[in-house]
Amino acid sequence: MNFDLIDLKLLQFLQEDAKQTNKMLSNRLSLSVTAVYERIRKLEREGVIAQYVALLDKNKVDRSFVAFCHIKLVQHTQNNIVKFEREVANLEEISECYHISGDYDYLLKVMVQDMEDFREFMVKKLTSINHIGSTHSMFVINEVKHTTAIMI
Repeated sequence: MNFDLIDLKLLQFLQEDAKQTNKMLSNRLSLSVTAVYERIRKLEREGVIAQYVALLDKNKVDRSFVAFCHIKLVQHTQNNIVKFEREVANLEEISECYHISGDYDYLLKVMVQDMEDFREFMVKKLTSINHIGSTHSMFVINEVKHTTAIMI
């Protein structure tokens, strides 16, 4: 999809704060409220804007312990991949899962309350998935940058 300068600014403003009213956006973009509304609807229809969400402070909801887990599957069969991905998608502690290239097959972002919760997650949930050959975990010491915005 080709974006004009106004679309790009609109998307940037919405990524900064999606709760801005169309009136606020119209003032920032020097457009009518109707024009802003129509542009937003078009971006939603085209799937550019996939959804609107509230971003929570992980410290205030007791999910401040963040770990990244590398996963290696036993075998790379289609059946194993599909089953693994289905099971991982159902684990609420996993906020992100990527099928990656390199020495490992998957990278998971796990968010729990503390080390004890992480151990329980590993022992009772993650390692109970049949197709995992090995795991390697790393723990976040300090979050230097975190954004949900996509540079456009």
